[in-house]
Amino acid sequence: MSYLIDSHSKSIRTFIRLLFILIVVMGMGTLGYMMIEKWSFLESFYMTLITITTVGFSEVHHLSANGKIFTSLLIFVGVGFFLYVTGYLVQFVVEGRIREIMGRRKLNKKIKRLKHHYIVCGYGRIGRVLVTNLKNHPIDIVVVEKNPELLATMEEDGVLYISGNATDEQVLLEAGIEHARTLVAVLATDTENVFLTLTARQLNPQLYIMARASEEAVKKKLLAAGADKVESPYDIGAVSMAMRVMRPTVTSFLDLVLTRKNKNIEMEEIPVAASSVICGKTLLESKIRQKFNIIIIAIKKPDESMIFNPASEKVIREGDTMIVVGDTENLSAFSKTLMNDPLGARG
Repeated sequence: MSYLIDSHSKSIRTFIRLLFILIVVMGMGTLGYMMIEKWSFLESFYMTLITITTVGFSEVHHLSANGKIFTSLLIFVGVGFFLYVTGYLVQFVVEGRIREIMGRRKLNKKIKRLKHHYIVCGYGRIGRVLVTNLKNHPIDIVVVEKNPELLATMEEDGVLYISGNATDEQVLLEAGIEHARTLVAVLATDTENVFLTLTARQLNPQLYIMARASEEAVKKKLLAAGADKVESPYDIGAVSMAMRVMRPTVTSFLDLVLTRKNKNIEMEEIPVAASSVICGKTLLESKIRQKFNIIIIAIKKPDESMIFNPASEKVIREGDTMIVVGDTENLSAFSKTLMNDPLGARG
């Protein structure tokens, strides 16, 4: 898509240059008739216009010998150039439309092939920041946005997108909601987010839905509509500010691992597969620390309970989710081990 945008911009600049040259030719023709034939500006401009456009109207006045020579030169230079500019304009319009159609088709094909992807509805201030952070992870993202003024921004950011109203069932189907893993509702109003959540839940009962709420009273409505998690940016912002005041060192550490300011350190949650080589072993027996040099912060059980700082004798079970911190490369290898990928195992 970036190639299409650059090519389109180049075509616009070329057309503007050609148009400028055409205006110069028109000006020189007008000035020539005024000086040679002593005609008025309007008569000279009209004669120049009918000459280079070859419309076939009669001459304004009888031409002198010098006037005929000048007209011949104007026909030789101006007519050819005018036809070239006209042809380029037609080509520009047609190719621009073709590029737009082809670019949109490529996007639609990519979206149709996606499975277990994330759909972000709304690309305002919150939506854009959200997508920027999600792009740091190896996941597929589709944005749904109805504001045409944001299309150029999404093109520039290089995101897959659907232009349309996220509360429309057909638009959500085009975004691949039937095969999506997660939907995030960050539309402009609470009413839109409630209706979007209700529609999304009907289209995909297994979908994980996170929704934005600006008011406390709306949270209950979003949960009733089918949202799995409801967050308020204002509440999160206030809690974050309080944490920075009371525990600046803690928040600095969280910024480091959550916002990936340090590319070599991150926090990850990794599910344990039944076929994993460490499933059924204790933390001590698994030798996770020795093999991967990562820190296990907590284990989330299938019933959503959380075991913080698990003891070495704690048994790792199928369905557990390991919350770990460590080097990016080590986390990748550990993830492969939990998913029973022998390439991820060490030692």
